[in-house]
Amino acid sequence: MPINILMPALSPTMEKGNLAKWLKKEGDKVKAGDVIAEIETDKATMEVEAIDEGTIAKILVPEGTQDVPVNDVIAVLAGEGEDVKAAGSARPGASAAPPKAADKAADKPAETPAAASAPAAAPAAPKAAPPPAAAPALQAAAPAAQSNGLGGRVFSSPLARRLAKDAGIDVSMVTGTGPHGRVVARDVEQAKSGKGLKAPAAAPTSGAPSIAPTMSDKQILSLFEPGSYEVVPHDGMRRTIAQRLTASIQNVPHFYLTMDCDIGKLLAAREEINAAAPKDKEKKPLYKISVNDFVIKAMAVALQKIPNCNVSWTESGMVKHHHSDVGVAVAMPGGLITPIIRKAETKTLSTISNEMKDFAARARSRKLKPEEYQGGTTAVSNLGMYGISHFTAVINPPHATILAVGTSEERPVVRAGKIEIAHMMSVTLSCDHRAIDGALGAELIGAFKQLIENPVMMMV
Repeated sequence: MPINILMPALSPTMEKGNLAKWLKKEGDKVKAGDVIAEIETDKATMEVEAIDEGTIAKILVPEGTQDVPVNDVIAVLAGEGEDVKAAGSARPGASAAPPKAADKAADKPAETPAAASAPAAAPAAPKAAPPPAAAPALQAAAPAAQSNGLGGRVFSSPLARRLAKDAGIDVSMVTGTGPHGRVVARDVEQAKSGKGLKAPAAAPTSGAPSIAPTMSDKQILSLFEPGSYEVVPHDGMRRTIAQRLTASIQNVPHFYLTMDCDIGKLLAAREEINAAAPKDKEKKPLYKISVNDFVIKAMAVALQKIPNCNVSWTESGMVKHHHSDVGVAVAMPGGLITPIIRKAETKTLSTISNEMKDFAARARSRKLKPEEYQGGTTAVSNLGMYGISHFTAVINPPHATILAVGTSEERPVVRAGKIEIAHMMSVTLSCDHRAIDGALGAELIGAFKQLIENPVMMMV
């Protein structure tokens, strides 16, 4: 029986992908684990591996094709002993695997670049960043289907139900585009912007919050003189950023705490550390510590000192993390991404520095793996290099905090009744009020201030 190779969902937010390159051609034999194609997502370019053995019978989507919807058939694989010609001429989907297997491929977006060949099962989540212990319990507790209020059943994936619940959307109001009309993650993401919703007449009487109307593209453009503008289509990254941050502001109750930090000791320590850095064969230093490296380390250690802030909110309970996995915002063409320094509290400043340089370089060329930028327990956003003295940042769920870091500058301060000049840096902590109360957030930013002003304490 021919096996359909589908466009994989390589991240929970992926709806479409660009088929950048085929690494196999029609007639080539493949084994499980062979890399068959390169897919460009909203965040990175990733390799797709085969999970079945066989022969590429037909390539249906040529390389270079953009905006291929997730779960569209992109090629057909002839299984062992099958007639390759017959498999290639068969109508896509005519000999597809049973619905249950197709449902799994549609419902469970992958966390790692894995195979999309055969709709047997979705790719596995990355071993490097396992989901929190509470996550399986949340999915297991969710029902397989929900009532639509009219005696029928609404079939939806666990991920779709969770996203709908987080967004305050009644899943029965969402039009499903998965196999057999099943509601999948991409349907809920579209529903957040008002697309794919069923007519109000079919709405249940559960009192679920409705989505506020927004201005249409036509209404917005009508406000401007024709010819005075050009419309640049959004790419996948910009759409994903817009969706996630809009959902965060709408669903996460933010509050903000600001402190000024004297980083005079930090700057002196940084100069000494960099001056003493060992050299390679070309006489170049093996590392060069930045102020941001100290910030990452201080935030990681502060979370260990105030463990009740190192959490993620879920409806069933608080997820308390054992390690400080710090995401760091990196600007790149068209948007930003937050690669994660795992177990940052255990790492030296030189290790953090070298990891960040590697992450930043690969982020800008979209070569990061999903497990390198998904998850984390907090984040740091530093706009100091742009001369910004103070700003607030939007929390990136499942984080409960994000630290916005301003520039370091000389300011007059009063000490023992005398005015002195000090190197000061303002930081603002955004907190999820569902998980962290004001006093607890104040403890965290206080611990950070103590560490950043006395960097030797990070080593204790």
